[in-house]
Amino acid sequence: MKTPKERRGKNPRIGGISKSTSSSNPDNRSNKKSETGFRRDRATVNRLNMYKSGGKIIRNEDGRVIQNAPFQSSVKSGEVARVEPNRRWFGNTRVIDQTQLTQFRESVANLKKDPYQVIMRQSKLPMSLLVDPRHTAQTHLLDTQPFENTFGGKAQRKRPSLAVSDVADMVAQAEAKSGAYDSSKDHDLNKTVEPDYRKEGRDKIFTKGQSRRIWNELYKVLDASDIIIQVLDARDPMGTRSAHIEKFLKKEKPHKHLVFVLNKCDLIPTWVTAKWVAYLSREYPTLAFHASITNSFGKGALISLLRQFGKLHSDKKQISVGFIGYPNVGKSSIINTLKADNVCKVAPVPGETKVWQYVTLMRRIYLVDCPGVVYPTGDSETDIVLKGVVRVEMLKDPTDYIAEVLRRVKPEYISRTYRVEDWSPEDPTDFLEKVAKRTGKLHKGGEPDIGTAAKMVLHDWQRGRIPYFVPPPAEASEAVGDAPVTDSAMPRVKQHLSKINVTSEFDDEGGHLEDSGDEDLEFEGEGDEDDEDEDDDEEEAEADGDAMETSEPTKTKKKTAAAAAGRKTAAKNGKAAAKKEDEDE
Repeated sequence: MKTPKERRGKNPRIGGISKSTSSSNPDNRSNKKSETGFRRDRATVNRLNMYKSGGKIIRNEDGRVIQNAPFQSSVKSGEVARVEPNRRWFGNTRVIDQTQLTQFRESVANLKKDPYQVIMRQSKLPMSLLVDPRHTAQTHLLDTQPFENTFGGKAQRKRPSLAVSDVADMVAQAEAKSGAYDSSKDHDLNKTVEPDYRKEGRDKIFTKGQSRRIWNELYKVLDASDIIIQVLDARDPMGTRSAHIEKFLKKEKPHKHLVFVLNKCDLIPTWVTAKWVAYLSREYPTLAFHASITNSFGKGALISLLRQFGKLHSDKKQISVGFIGYPNVGKSSIINTLKADNVCKVAPVPGETKVWQYVTLMRRIYLVDCPGVVYPTGDSETDIVLKGVVRVEMLKDPTDYIAEVLRRVKPEYISRTYRVEDWSPEDPTDFLEKVAKRTGKLHKGGEPDIGTAAKMVLHDWQRGRIPYFVPPPAEASEAVGDAPVTDSAMPRVKQHLSKINVTSEFDDEGGHLEDSGDEDLEFEGEGDEDDEDEDDDEEEAEADGDAMETSEPTKTKKKTAAAAAGRKTAAKNGKAAAKKEDEDE
């Protein structure tokens, strides 16, 4: 008969501690390196056993679990789980009082509201402390009533308050109400009275830019972009803003940067551009821009701003810049201007861009083009047409929208554009007849074709041939020359708005750039904008784009680079010749 020591085996376990000298024994107390070499803790032994067993549980023939998988054991019902005491649980902690916590909340909240301030490394800041639990806590039932009185057999439920005490009183009350009922005063009845007229349903062409497919494309661009550039029409900046998207970005994606680009600034006076830029800069960084491959404005400032954002996101290999906005505001034209090539298909009509597309600007900067999106804001059909959302050739009766054009534009501008005189602003038909006769749009027998004339006027409106702009607010005059400048990570950018080549002719309607306080409007960004800097930016963008782009023909790239180099050489030669003439004089 075996003794208890012999039954315990070669490595006896005394008092729950194994005396084995194996390296897989966490209870090994041997200090001799010749026997085990080193000691392993219990966590290491469990991990090695998991590798050895394959991380699987062991079952018997009936399918019951005999041994759990490593790190997946459970505690029996009724037992109290115990956490291993470790000093690391109490390390890296700091206790602050309520005053310091309130001060931290206010300071960081102000930084998050400032569009010119960027909070870097938010993951290393206790951003969860910004949320005050008193304002976000939900009302729980157990906070007002104890558990014993709410659930279980001893639950105390409140008796509902009824206006009657028994069934007889309820029947008497119902009969009294039935006798006093008057059907003529019942507004809930479905009265089948046909109205004299019924409002006609809106045509589908006025819902362009609102389909689910377009919105899916928009959210793709918002998710894939680190910087969102909202392109606005300089003639009507507030009308082409999308407050819904701005609210969505501020609530759901506060880590993304939003920038305004005021495109088509060559169609309005310079002093109007200065006031709009100063007014919009109060909310977000704003740039004035004129999209043109040959004669652009704001290209150097925008590239410098994108470079600065690239420096802020130095931890990323590349950054993506998404362009969003209303249809026909010039999103694809801005991308073509930055690339100095026709990389995106453009047209002076809305809805040319169908899907989002990536374009390489530099090695670390990618541009994302997006279709035009219109948020339903309750605009009338006339407002939708004049915002350029609908194509003119798809309108059933274009003459219905000419009256609003004549109301918005000054009569002298209309007369100067179409060279017609003595027409009545209150009668759009008279104006269209004179325009049709002036341009030769006639039917058989010399009858004026007012429908074709109306389409021509609407085409000119959408393409900026008719001088028009929405005047800036009154408070914008106080903001000119007083752009928001803060101690942020982004240096200043200076835009010389006086260099904008305004193509439309305007009268002196209310101000000049010189009268507004400062000719050079400053805001957050980087670098100065001049011809030489734009040439350098264009050359680098082309070189970087040529290195990354593979879909363009090689001959076109060489011609574009050669043209850029020729323009840069000509500019330097011109400056050198002018300097030499000054020295001779």
